[in-house]
Amino acid sequence: MANSAIAGVVLLIRHGDRQGFYQDPDTYTASSTAITALGAKQEYDLGQLLRSIYLNKTSPSYINDISTDVFQQSQVRIQADAGGEGGVIFDSAVAMTQGLWPNTTAFNTTLADNSTVVGPMGGYQYIPIGAVNPNNDVSLEGWTSCGTFTQSTDEFYDSSEFAVKEKEASAFLQSLPKYLDGRNASLENMWNIFDYMNVNNIHNATFAKNTPPETLAQARALANWHEYRVFSDASISGIGNIAGRTVLPSVLSGLKDVANATSPVKLVINEIAYKPFLSIFNMTGVANTYPELAAIVDYASAVALEVRTVDGSEPVVRMNFKNGTENFKTYNMLGEQSDVSLLRLLDTFSPAAINNTAQWCSTCSNQADRGCAAFYSTVLDPARTSHGHSISNVGAGFIGATVSLALVIILLLVLSFFGCMSIKGRSSTGAGISRRRPAQRHSSYELENRWEESEPPMEGKGKV
Repeated sequence: MANSAIAGVVLLIRHGDRQGFYQDPDTYTASSTAITALGAKQEYDLGQLLRSIYLNKTSPSYINDISTDVFQQSQVRIQADAGGEGGVIFDSAVAMTQGLWPNTTAFNTTLADNSTVVGPMGGYQYIPIGAVNPNNDVSLEGWTSCGTFTQSTDEFYDSSEFAVKEKEASAFLQSLPKYLDGRNASLENMWNIFDYMNVNNIHNATFAKNTPPETLAQARALANWHEYRVFSDASISGIGNIAGRTVLPSVLSGLKDVANATSPVKLVINEIAYKPFLSIFNMTGVANTYPELAAIVDYASAVALEVRTVDGSEPVVRMNFKNGTENFKTYNMLGEQSDVSLLRLLDTFSPAAINNTAQWCSTCSNQADRGCAAFYSTVLDPARTSHGHSISNVGAGFIGATVSLALVIILLLVLSFFGCMSIKGRSSTGAGISRRRPAQRHSSYELENRWEESEPPMEGKGKV
């Protein structure tokens, strides 16, 4: 649709350059790290590029009716993963928004005395970003503490495919210790090997000088092979796609909102780690059509899912992808030769989406972490938990208190029945019930209608 108009865009953005960090090869539990000045600059430059494409009225990809200067809260939703890599992803989102909505004197206020005050730093705009804490919200980091994902990863390491690749790469792996400063040079640890080499190649002049470019290229190729197979699956609803399946509700609801003429939403942004990109590329079929996408995306990469319309016809979605410093390119999804209808996209991916914490707990066989304990409490109605939303810390505390109170009452009744004690009425003027103070949310705003009410099918794992 060359003459189509853009109603809005859903963006998936990887964070910028950071210091080195480590993640467990089995569970992918990550250490904390920090963004660098280079990373902030990469994200700022990306924001400026996105502004030139989507917020420039002279651009052929201008989003219809979006505010081009002053940020309009009603038109934009932004959230960033605040988990595994510390503040890197959130800080990246801040830098990106500085480029997307730069300082402007239009950000001003006229006072009662008729004087005009411009915001500080020439009209710096403070953009609200929802910080998604993985302990409270599984949407942007679905793989953490996911037992079935860890089991799937271990099965991959035990597979014949892995054994063959390990044998092929044995000579190369044996040549790496001199570059790794004591780190484990095994194929299982390939992500950490590549990340250490990549970070040092960017920031350590001695390392960059002494490391042959072909060595880093081969390490990257092995890491691409490794990570794509960990974070992809032959089945769209398979556990290998967990990183994509949990971000899908935000993507799908965003696409529907920007396609809805009565909704003010024009732009939905998710700032994330590299893992969801691998799953999304697998699920949409673009990695199959374009094998170069079966790989770890570079810092400050972005997927732009554009909702396009023409003459009131059914909306379609176009995927554009920019890998690091490359330009945006269009990639056809689901084996199509052109844009995909929004309805087909929703029909294809809605059944695979993990829409709430209860579904995630079931999919990941987790009864303890990230709020899952609450869903296995005997005081909950199973029919309700199948469609429940994420339980907050306050909700979990209330449920725990209710269970404890119920157990005490049952114990007293049993003791009374056997004559061990008597139970007498208590005056209404007795001790009051203490109430916990609600936990403070980190997000700047509530994302309405976040979860779709559907139950994803439970399917087995089949590695691509």
